[in-house]
Amino acid sequence: MSKSVWVPTAAIALLAACAILLPAPGQRVAAQSAGMFVNAVDLDIVPAEREKFLAALTENGKAAVTEPGCRRFDILNLNSDPNHFLLYEVYDNEAAFQAHRVTEHFKKYAATTGAMVAKRDARQMKVTATNAQAK
Repeated sequence: MSKSVWVPTAAIALLAACAILLPAPGQRVAAQSAGMFVNAVDLDIVPAEREKFLAALTENGKAAVTEPGCRRFDILNLNSDPNHFLLYEVYDNEAAFQAHRVTEHFKKYAATTGAMVAKRDARQMKVTATNAQAK
């Protein structure tokens, strides 16, 4: 095969192999999620303490996402109940989550908010798959 035909043919073959072998963006997200650890916590807050609680929680969440192994720390508030929150925390693994629980900012949050929480329900989970829109 002449050099002028061989180079474009090789380039096309390489591009085709990449398209077939490389996962799509959504697949890459799911593959990277294997082994991740989630802590989901439902919290009912004493109504009179809501603003103080939210300030302490926000401070803790902002510090948490700077820790190694913490992927996200979302604070969600139920539309139908301003005193009900859901924390959605994602860590690389359970060890990263346990490391979070011994940080000074977490200890401060726990000590500050203990009496502000009327009900707490925590669930720990392992991520099976994630689906996210590629940007």
